[in-house]
Amino acid sequence: MTRFLPRTAPPIRAGGLVAATALLLAAAPHTVASAAPTAAAPVVALGGPAQTALHPYAEGGDGPKRSTARITVTGADDTAYEGEFTVTFDLTGAAGIADVAFEPEAGIECAATAPGSATCTGHGISPGRSTVTDLLLTAAKGSEPGDTGTIRVTGEAEGTAFTPFTTEVTVGGPDLVMHRLPFDHEPVPGQKQQAPITFTNRGSRAADGVVLTLRHSRGLDIPQRYSNCAYTTDEAWTTARCTVEGAFEAGATYTLAAPLTLKTTDRAYRDIFGYGIHEAGAGAGTVRGATAARATRGTTGEVLRAVPAPKPMAARALDLEPGDNEHEADFRTENTADFVAYGDTASGRAGATVTARLGFRNDGPAWIGHLRSGESVAAVDFTVPQGATVTSAPEGCRGVSAEGTALPSGWTGPAPRYVCPTPATVRDDGGLDLSFGLRIDKVLLGAVGRVVVRGPEPRAAGLPFDPEPGNNTARVVLNGESGGPSPAPSDGPGDGASGTPGSATPTPTTGGAGAGAGAGGTVAPGAAQNTATGNGGSLAATGSSTAMAASGLAVTALTAGLVLFTAARRRRRA
Repeated sequence: MTRFLPRTAPPIRAGGLVAATALLLAAAPHTVASAAPTAAAPVVALGGPAQTALHPYAEGGDGPKRSTARITVTGADDTAYEGEFTVTFDLTGAAGIADVAFEPEAGIECAATAPGSATCTGHGISPGRSTVTDLLLTAAKGSEPGDTGTIRVTGEAEGTAFTPFTTEVTVGGPDLVMHRLPFDHEPVPGQKQQAPITFTNRGSRAADGVVLTLRHSRGLDIPQRYSNCAYTTDEAWTTARCTVEGAFEAGATYTLAAPLTLKTTDRAYRDIFGYGIHEAGAGAGTVRGATAARATRGTTGEVLRAVPAPKPMAARALDLEPGDNEHEADFRTENTADFVAYGDTASGRAGATVTARLGFRNDGPAWIGHLRSGESVAAVDFTVPQGATVTSAPEGCRGVSAEGTALPSGWTGPAPRYVCPTPATVRDDGGLDLSFGLRIDKVLLGAVGRVVVRGPEPRAAGLPFDPEPGNNTARVVLNGESGGPSPAPSDGPGDGASGTPGSATPTPTTGGAGAGAGAGGTVAPGAAQNTATGNGGSLAATGSSTAMAASGLAVTALTAGLVLFTAARRRRRA
């Protein structure tokens, strides 16, 4: 669900609402009962940060600095709730510790309803997670560093049950600030850069241990491995989560005992390196792209350590915000990736269904990833051979007209052409392998389909990273040798993998070697063709105008000679 635009609401002070505790406790049984799920009621979950640190209260200046805790509701994956709902906040547990204001989503109203409580009301809960309101939290006057309180959140809606949620607020805490590293963002393959990870604790207390997170895409590498790091690798990313023990004092700056090395590999093209720091056990458990079940811990190597920096870094304002705990660096490497299209050959009688395997492979050296946009890297454009109909297409492939335009609205039948996008990443040893089912409606000798690997959009069909566009085209050939069946297609590149576009028009036949077929079963160059209509074209014209004007006897003799020549060649093959 997309985030609504925020609207302001007057602050609600928890510190002045202690006297209403009894009133809230009297109402609590009703609230808790409403949150208890029933067998038939769908359940939605309230959520938010488990803990939120507050800047210590300070007089004067711009007033107390504010922290934010976003409260969310997660609906059922397949069902939207259409009615009214109410989310209630019990603020008595944070009285005298935190002052609270609300910044609700558009369409949601929040207001104080009784001393020590507030409610937000709205209409409709979409599937998935959406925001109810941001809690704007400041330390209350008179609070002390280390003071801790709780805010309890419950919900009500007709026919729907809510799981309650509690968030803890604490005055003071560490504020780990990661310093940005001055990388060369346009490296060359093989280049190594030092990464002296440095961070400062700008908070009000020491951090009890930290977790350093390092995440880099496939074109980069960190050769060092450490025994106190857990490593996770998938198609595009490698993530290391390193637990570093120790007390990291407020106001102090730390750096690694030995700087890391960030290497640009031979497969680099467009890559990202992310580095972040969190207090151990506080927001350090979730890493983008990492799956704990697949993580492997380093068994060899030194222990990664952080030591006080020799020179303090420039001070910055205290903010207690997680946004400065991590940074990402983007790299653009001059490199190439050769995308090579491949096709297939198949044969069968009229009415038979054959399988055509086609696609492309990336011969590298670079991998290609659209990591920021998530858009497809390329697309495979397949024009179906004449005389054949697609009976099955890979998931994600869309049918288009013969000209490549969208099919009419409501079209449900097979298409003359298919476009199949790639994922957002293509490894240097990867590609896209596709399998189409083709029914042979009419046997045409050497029926040719075209396979092209191109840019994801027709208006940007080029592949700027590909140094050899000549091998971006291949062919799918049906009944190239005869009208009869043949063995199953091979898994590798078929006829036309060298990249020559298949433009010859097939010759209709009822079986056997028909006139107009060349030695390889394709129509001779210069043959008349009618590819635009997709009707199988016309018969190939052979001979010259002089031969066509010869007497009937000469034609008969020539025909007999051709038959004898063909028979003799077949005997030699046998």
